[in-house]
Amino acid sequence: MEWYILKSVTILTTLLLFYKLLLEKEDMHTFKRFYLLFAVIASIGIPLITITTYIEPTSQNFDPALLQSSEEISIAEDLSFMDYLPFILWTIYALGVTFFSIKFIRNLKELLLKVRRNPKVKKEGSTRILVREEIDPHTFLNYIFLNKKKYDQKQIPKEVIIHEEAHANQRHSLDILFVEFLQIIFWINPLIFFLIDFIKLNHEFLADREVLKKGIQKAEYQTTLLSFSSGHLHSDFVNPINYSSIKKRFIVMKTQTSKKTIWTKGLLLLPLIGLLIYSCSTREEEEKTNREPVVNSQSAEKATPEMVSEYNEIAKSYNSQDAKPVEVTDYT
Repeated sequence: MEWYILKSVTILTTLLLFYKLLLEKEDMHTFKRFYLLFAVIASIGIPLITITTYIEPTSQNFDPALLQSSEEISIAEDLSFMDYLPFILWTIYALGVTFFSIKFIRNLKELLLKVRRNPKVKKEGSTRILVREEIDPHTFLNYIFLNKKKYDQKQIPKEVIIHEEAHANQRHSLDILFVEFLQIIFWINPLIFFLIDFIKLNHEFLADREVLKKGIQKAEYQTTLLSFSSGHLHSDFVNPINYSSIKKRFIVMKTQTSKKTIWTKGLLLLPLIGLLIYSCSTREEEEKTNREPVVNSQSAEKATPEMVSEYNEIAKSYNSQDAKPVEVTDYT
């Protein structure tokens, strides 16, 4: 188990470093979206790959002294603290799973109750939930949560609405739900928390790109983002307008990545993934099985004429005078 965790952390660390250093600030957001989902799947799946190597069978001599020694060691281990360590570790793991399961269910319930209890305005592709309390605009699935007073008074700029509609139309919440669910099982991998932040930030890049495609002026849009980033607390499942990410978003808005760069960085992944599979998969050795039939050489050996003659001489010396000796003539 500990080796699996170590390999999983190593894989996710490597892939996230590659993302942070080479991909994050590039204008290839759709590719990055699927790359980040692949990263978490690879960190879970690659350590489970088994590569079998077949070796020649080796003969082993049995030493009773070694058996006695191993029995003494096992008895000593049974009496040590290490016998209880697996139970302690599994208990800690189960507590973590319980904690993150409760957190997942609570966040989901909170959002669904908000949808149920507040007035709704249905639009093409999304539903706007008008909330009475002061909130930043945010999206979950196809629900866009907006402050009712500001919405009724038309104080929410169209850039913000377009931004949130992009989250809804591109189903960004499904990515977050998927990774948050995996976090319940693999919470022991600390890098999954960074992965969630990277995914959410890339969702913002995708939504920003959709806004700019609509012809909104970049400077005007950036000013709007600053005015709507209040820093209110929100559910882990949503993408609110966050001040801490705005600086990176402004930088990425100015970036244009060439197709050559996209292909080059994409192809760099192939040897990296191959190296991770080779170094972090499970190795297994099996002895080759000898499928050739074993023939008893003694039973297959034929008698030679010299052997037959020798046998007849021996038989004659032991035969009595009254008994008729029997000669062997067929030596095949």
